Amino acid sequence: MGHGCVGTGLSLSPLVYTCGRIPRVVTHSTDSPSRENSLLNETAIHRRVNDARAGRDPTVLGRCASGWAVFGHQQFVQGYLLLLPDPVVPDLNSLTPERRVQFLLDMSHLGDALLRTTSPLRINYAIYGNLEPALHAHVIPRYRHEPEHLRTQHPWAYDWNAAPAFDAVAASGFVKALRAELATLGTLRTP
Repeated sequence: MGHGCVGTGLSLSPLVYTCGRIPRVVTHSTDSPSRENSLLNETAIHRRVNDARAGRDPTVLGRCASGWAVFGHQQFVQGYLLLLPDPVVPDLNSLTPERRVQFLLDMSHLGDALLRTTSPLRINYAIYGNLEPALHAHVIPRYRHEPEHLRTQHPWAYDWNAAPAFDAVAASGFVKALRAELATLGTLRTP
């Protein structure tokens, strides 16, 4: 069930799974490497932010004050989102107090929008940075209809190889509803 396996998602911007636990977001860009100086090495988070800035990432939900709200490439549950800071920094503690508050507020607003549009049981929030050493937050709605043996497990217990890839066309109504909620909350900004 995803443990001890290695797999990929979309060919344009695949997710790489390590030991079936924490997904590692990987994107491939044909453009030059990031010019961010906040980390010594470019990470998948840098590449994904660069793609969002350039309008090349079809998973972008919108621009927030602290960064970019994007759908997870693999939707193991409907509405799995990530918040990517812009500019990219190594971790939450690298932000000024004001930017830290904004990042966490934007993250919670993503959860609020998911609560209003999908009626989950709860929202899980996670910030790790172990596989991709750059700040990014996972925002994960949890549903009553999830398989019983996974409903109370951490999200990394899912078989991410079997999860459907995000489909911007199929999700267009959902995306529109989330954007409307985020606009009501004052979270989305013009890029």
